[in-house]
Amino acid sequence: MRAAQVTRTDGPKALEIGTVPDRTAGPGEVLIEVEAAGVNFPDVLLTQDKYQYKPEIPFVLGGELAGVVREAPADSGFAPGDRVAASTTVGGFAELAAAPVENVFRLPERVGFAAAACLPMNYLTMVFGLGVRGQLREGETVLVQGAAGGIGTATIQLAKAMGARVISVVSTPEKAEFVKSVGSDEAVLAEGFKDAVKELTGGVDLVVDPVGGDRFTDSLRSLGPLGRLLVIGFTAGDIPTVKVNRLLLNNIDVRGVGWGAFVAKRPGFQQEMWEKLVPYLESGQVDPPIAATYALEDAGEAVARLDTRQVLGKVVIEP
Repeated sequence: MRAAQVTRTDGPKALEIGTVPDRTAGPGEVLIEVEAAGVNFPDVLLTQDKYQYKPEIPFVLGGELAGVVREAPADSGFAPGDRVAASTTVGGFAELAAAPVENVFRLPERVGFAAAACLPMNYLTMVFGLGVRGQLREGETVLVQGAAGGIGTATIQLAKAMGARVISVVSTPEKAEFVKSVGSDEAVLAEGFKDAVKELTGGVDLVVDPVGGDRFTDSLRSLGPLGRLLVIGFTAGDIPTVKVNRLLLNNIDVRGVGWGAFVAKRPGFQQEMWEKLVPYLESGQVDPPIAATYALEDAGEAVARLDTRQVLGKVVIEP
């Protein structure tokens, strides 16, 4: 089969496209003919040996995908021909991939493969983040950092579907227009965002922050009483610190959203979150915006594009 392999950790453009032995399914795994695979920031880090998970080289890159079941365990609930999405950590940028049954999700008919390949990581993370960790309620206001990226657009669509008002923080006017087209009620530029948010609202109820870095303190300052800040990641590179007296004085929370670690010890939880996502997919309230689609041969370029921080929405590879 054709696949995009990491053979050395010199960055995305060092990905090698070639023929590798066909993937086979192990015990408890579903074998999937890949129609589309989503590109995510961990893919960038994996090509640079900067991710916490360090698979043995060489390995096939790609952590989420969508396609058609070729083989499935008899008791899995899946059968050949089923349309599914799946999360895999690695192995998705190939013509065949295998995923544990727990990580495979049946697709509603209206969802195409390219859109489906954008769902398992960002959208399931944020169903968990907004609903379980953020305890978002209808009528609350959500401030989204890094709003034009994959986590950001997932947050916008899900928060709107849950009845929230959404204010997006972006770096350019072009991105401001984009996030509004995805569903954000307002958009403010990152430079001076705290004051801009203060003009729009007396304080937000929830901040979603996949960026970290020097925006973090002003994100805390943007919270109203009983506000919550969700730590999703650190695409800015720097991991910020918290002066806990600020939490005490303002009655606010900082909450981590560690999706992968949480579900790893809770069988069935991923499927539970998927069932919460399905109605939003069927209604059209969730429809991942796709910035670009690349052929497998151009996987290195696709991953490198994500590293520029200029992508509006998601990048997808179609083997």
